[in-house]
Parts: sequence; C-alpha cells; structure tokens
Amino acid sequence: MVDNQIRTVDVTRLSVLSAFLGIPREAFVPQNIRELAYVDEHLMVVAGKDDGPARYIMAPASLAMLVQFADIDKNDFVLVIGANTGYCAAVLSQLAGSVIALESNTNLAKTAAETLAVTDCDNVAVVTGELADGYAEQAPYDVIFIEGAVDLVPEALFRQLREGGRLVVVEGHGNAGVACLYVLEDNVISMRRGFNLAVKPLPGLLREAEFTF
Repeated sequence: MVDNQIRTVDVTRLSVLSAFLGIPREAFVPQNIRELAYVDEHLMVVAGKDDGPARYIMAPASLAMLVQFADIDKNDFVLVIGANTGYCAAVLSQLAGSVIALESNTNLAKTAAETLAVTDCDNVAVVTGELADGYAEQAPYDVIFIEGAVDLVPEALFRQLREGGRLVVVEGHGNAGVACLYVLEDNVISMRRGFNLAVKPLPGLLREAEFTF
C-alpha cells in the first residue's frame, strides 16, 4: 500500500510513510470487506438508510496526501472531525502528541474506541457529538482534520483553533474537490488551496438539498 499507492502520489515525508506502515488498516475495516482493506478505494462502512447517509473510510492515497498537507508533528494536539472507525485518528496518533476523534454515529464511535484500544493507540480519545459543533471542551487545537468532503467549514470549528493552528479539509464534491489549508494568525483566518482531491462527502457538514423548479 505504501509503496504502490501512497508514494506514487508524491507523499514522501518519512514520518507520514512510517505512520501508515505502523497502523494495520485491516483492523479498522469491517469483517465482511476486510479483503479490500488495502485497495486504494473509499470503503463503505455504513450503508445509507432512512436514518442516516452512507459513511466511508477514505482511500489510503487520498488520506496520505491530506495528512502530509497537514504537516503534523509531536507537539500538535489534533481534533479529527468524522472519526468513522478510527483509522485516520490512528494514523494521526503516530504523528501527533494527542488526538481527539469526534464521531456523530454512536456505533462507529464505539467501534473506533474499541479498535484504537486494541491497536495500542493510547493517545487518542473518542468522543461523540455533532460534527459541525466540533469539540469545544478540549479546545484550542493545533490541527483540526476533517475526514471527508464538505460544502463549507462551520465557524464553530475555526473558533476552536489555537493561534497559529490550522484546519485541513476537502471542499467540493467529486473531481471538483480541493484540499484547503486554513491557518489562524493574529486572529485572522487565511486559506491556501493545495490540490484537487476527490473524496466522499462527510454528512453533517453539507448544505441541505433545496427544491428547485
């Protein structure tokens, strides 16, 4: 996976490569699709139903590109928005000092907490709540990492950044998605566009569909 997928998209930082090598991706993939764990595709872990939309684990190469873009180190306190089964949080735990993994789906949050425990990711805490609200109880954060594509970033998340902190997210859908890096400096948010990236949308940070004639 690292050699054939992640390195081929110009992810070359040794700390990032080591983080992906250190986490068994198959542990975070449901049993019925575990044979697909190392395929470079977004893997559905919750099917869309009337009570909620589908949820996906991000493809390895896409996730690695965002992780390298975030430039995380051991001094960073990180908030993951949309923790899913915990794989992204596990990878980031290898790079950061500590990680809060926020998940709105209680079943996914339970799965993430259990899997992170058995994979010895001791510096990750899983919490439940609305994704758009972030997790102000432990703010401010050095890095906020949004695990999925969004239509817009809620103001509440910017307010949870530390001075000099950064927020990494993909804005837009499909091939129109763009990786964006927001930075808080002198109480002003600036944004830099990185690269095009197609990832699955993250429910809870999307505009409601509007009826049109």
